[in-house]
Amino acid sequence: MEDGVTRPPDRIRVRRSPKKGRYERDTVEAILDRALVAHVAFVDRGEPVCIPMLYARVGGKLYIHGSRASRTMRLLARAQQVCVTVTVIQGLVLARSAFEHSANYESVVAFGRFEPIEDAAERLSALAAFTDKILPGRGGEVRQPNAKELKATTILAMQIEQVSAKVRSGPPRFQSSPPSASQSTHPASGQASRSPQASRH
Repeated sequence: MEDGVTRPPDRIRVRRSPKKGRYERDTVEAILDRALVAHVAFVDRGEPVCIPMLYARVGGKLYIHGSRASRTMRLLARAQQVCVTVTVIQGLVLARSAFEHSANYESVVAFGRFEPIEDAAERLSALAAFTDKILPGRGGEVRQPNAKELKATTILAMQIEQVSAKVRSGPPRFQSSPPSASQSTHPASGQASRSPQASRH
């Protein structure tokens, strides 16, 4: 990914509602930093698998970590192709028709391969980033990992290169009549039960 890309590669190009596509590095990294959970998809023995995982971004790399005994981590460490997605829900969009209900969101889709990190300094930096992503500043308040914990932990990194973002904001797309109490945008928090139909975007 490069700043100022005007014609993104087909693999990362947003096809559905292309005006929502974002390809600037600053935009992608900001969304990655705001989100908390990534869904990591890969193929295992010919079957698709998608695992939700905590992650952290440091510079141009995306880091995940897990137990050395984890089968998922062992599979991902073999540098197979993966697709990583993150989503931040900003609010629910309520419309007069069920069809036009939606959500305002920011999302990122990235393609690449994870590789094991063995360098001691990079491993510690990644672990600090994981802790601070959960709660900023937390890394300076807790005990640092000891040799036994470090040995039991696999840390993988993926270069953030083949990536794009998609952003939706604003009210329902079509407004054939003036908005009313039933047609508005609500914050995501505490409003999930009010949407009668899954998002369409």
